[in-house]
Amino acid sequence: MMHVFLANNRHELIERCRVKVAQRPARKATAMQLQNGVPLFLEQLIATLRTEQTAKPMDSRGISGPSGGGASSSEIGKTAALHGRELLTLGFSVDQVVHDYGDLCQAITDLAYERDAPFLIDEFRTLNRCLDNAIADAVTEFSYQHDLAIADRQASEANEQLGVFAHELRSRLQTATLAFTAVKTGNLSLSGATGAVLERSLGELRNLIDQSMDEVRVAAGTSLRPRTFSVADFIAEVRIAADLAAQIRGSQLTVSKVDPGLAIHGDRDQLYSAVAGLLQNAFKFTHHHTEVTLNAYALADHILIDVRDHCGGLPPGSAEKMFLPFVQNSEDRSGVGLGLSMARHGVEANGGVLSVRNIPDTGCVFTITLPRYANETE
Repeated sequence: MMHVFLANNRHELIERCRVKVAQRPARKATAMQLQNGVPLFLEQLIATLRTEQTAKPMDSRGISGPSGGGASSSEIGKTAALHGRELLTLGFSVDQVVHDYGDLCQAITDLAYERDAPFLIDEFRTLNRCLDNAIADAVTEFSYQHDLAIADRQASEANEQLGVFAHELRSRLQTATLAFTAVKTGNLSLSGATGAVLERSLGELRNLIDQSMDEVRVAAGTSLRPRTFSVADFIAEVRIAADLAAQIRGSQLTVSKVDPGLAIHGDRDQLYSAVAGLLQNAFKFTHHHTEVTLNAYALADHILIDVRDHCGGLPPGSAEKMFLPFVQNSEDRSGVGLGLSMARHGVEANGGVLSVRNIPDTGCVFTITLPRYANETE
């Protein structure tokens, strides 16, 4: 009888399934897979076959379920669903879920042929029913969990995109507010440098909203508008808004002189946003009445832009985590923790690299590295 054959050759069948899984590209049988997959199913198959040899053969349906499935409350249904979920977490595809049970069917057939073990037609029907129900429940649960994971990821991406948009709006609005406050309290002319900051910030708010609307319409990413521009002019423009932020935060901003012959190539607005974000982060975390420095200089074939603060240094192991979205390492929770993540994204989109160097007990140095160009206007 089949259940006797399966019980006597249980370890051999499991080993054959292990070998079949290991032969697939980049796959191997894991302890979790073997514990909740083939071995457990094999035990339930043996129990089903034994029950069908008793005076109450229909009791076997509580273990295997009826033909055609529809009874996920059966023992095979429950464990197959668990197995399908585990295979998803192990990185298996849906076809490999099916293969996992097909391996056992092939192993039983091959071993029975080798041992010349005769089986009854009804036993083969039971085997097929159990395999069919197990595969159906495993695939159903696998697909459900897979779809659920995709939905969660899409929701997370949508939330991050919304957070990025809100952060950009907040950043532009903050700069515009600072400029307006400076004009109002200092009785300044709107035709001066501060008025230019206000005008630029309002223009960026308009462009940001227009760009977001375009993305919604065409479901496309942000289009870069690269051009070659002077590093000195760029830093001078950044400095105007940064001076206002330094005054509000009670810090001192020091900007080094920039070689007028240096130039970079990229989307000026996106790079401006990245540098402004680093300065905003520096003013937020540097100690009161300390210095924030902004330096731009050439090093071989690259342009480096450094933002140095006096935040007191970083805890061990926290440097790279700072660039993860929605991560905040300080008690100051104003904002959503997207500034550094967005700055890195903007720099990398323009072919650059954003890194951080920790100076223990002193502060941090954020460095943007970009390809070097010659300023053709010089």
